[in-house]
Amino acid sequence: MADLLPVDEAQARLLALAAPLPVERVAVELLAGRTLAEPLLALRTQPAVDLSAMDGYAVPPGSLAGPWQVVGESAAGHPYGGTLQPGQAVRIATGAALPAGAGAVVMQEDLARDGDRITVTGTPPDPPARHIRRAGLDYAAGTELLPAGTRIGPAQLALAIGAGHAELPVHRLPRLAIIDSGDELVRPGEPCAPHQLPASNGAMLAAMAAPLAGTIERLGPVGDSMAALAEALARADHADVVVTSGGASVGDHDLIRPALARWGAELDFWKVAIRPGKPLMVARRGRQLVVGLPGNPVSSFVTAYLFVLPVLRALAGAVQPLPRPVPLRLTRPLGATAARREYVRAVAEGDSVTPADQHDSGALASLALANALIERPAQAPAIAAGEVVLAYRLENGGVA
Repeated sequence: MADLLPVDEAQARLLALAAPLPVERVAVELLAGRTLAEPLLALRTQPAVDLSAMDGYAVPPGSLAGPWQVVGESAAGHPYGGTLQPGQAVRIATGAALPAGAGAVVMQEDLARDGDRITVTGTPPDPPARHIRRAGLDYAAGTELLPAGTRIGPAQLALAIGAGHAELPVHRLPRLAIIDSGDELVRPGEPCAPHQLPASNGAMLAAMAAPLAGTIERLGPVGDSMAALAEALARADHADVVVTSGGASVGDHDLIRPALARWGAELDFWKVAIRPGKPLMVARRGRQLVVGLPGNPVSSFVTAYLFVLPVLRALAGAVQPLPRPVPLRLTRPLGATAARREYVRAVAEGDSVTPADQHDSGALASLALANALIERPAQAPAIAAGEVVLAYRLENGGVA
């Protein structure tokens, strides 16, 4: 199959077309799901002062034998304003600022208090500063905390706020247009004759892309005519990425390629050595990218996972946009593969993975139950149960 592009080469060629979108500054509270355009630098030191890591009493450095006289209290947000003198102690809470003159925090469990006098009854901290979080323990002002290209999740969001930022530069999220085509398609919920199919691919692709796209416009289902496709493509003029589903094969009614050519798009490649999903197509129109997916729902899902989602991540500035497989142990044997790399629906549980019984590219039930895709190289021999395979864990859906 010399005319088929290997999967890795096809992914590399597509991502080479996906220059990150322009940078905009976004309020830090709205950063979830965005990608940093610049490294995240700390604007403040954390902690800014020495803090207590325990509830107890702050005491001066030196002997920890006690006794001490309690002269005040330091609580989170309400520090003790004086300076500790020898023989004095301050009641201190976890997270509270260490008073000036303190060198140790003795846990309250190791002390006895009688009025304002405390004595040691347990084991003093060893070393003395054991229960102290020193200023700058987490990071110091000016430190690079996250590199450019990092996608912001809940933990990264908290870090950005803690580091003192109100807004950050991120790449604009891509605008996506989805066109599913075919005379056999009817809108969800409409009467469906035996020769017709409910149009499910557009909704499926929109749901897959939702976490990665700024806007998503559905422009289908569209019939198999040049006029209908031309109208849909004209409405996609604003999109950064146009995804089509169906009409990318070689039949008389597969009109996506000539429609794209009339629209002004230039074909970059067509047909990839992948199963399912061989008719995958990539074209370009100025800065707009077009990814043409097969119409079979499983083929559309697999190629969207491996090509559309990575290109959306790349446009948003991700440094590593491709999904990463993990090694899992096979519970059933798998047969040899032919000339194309194969992606097998499967259910992963712990470090094991079970291939689906149904491999047809139109079988949606097995896809809906899957939470993983097993990757099988081209021309690979049969493998037995117990062997290790590489698999992609699907982030959404599938069995729990």
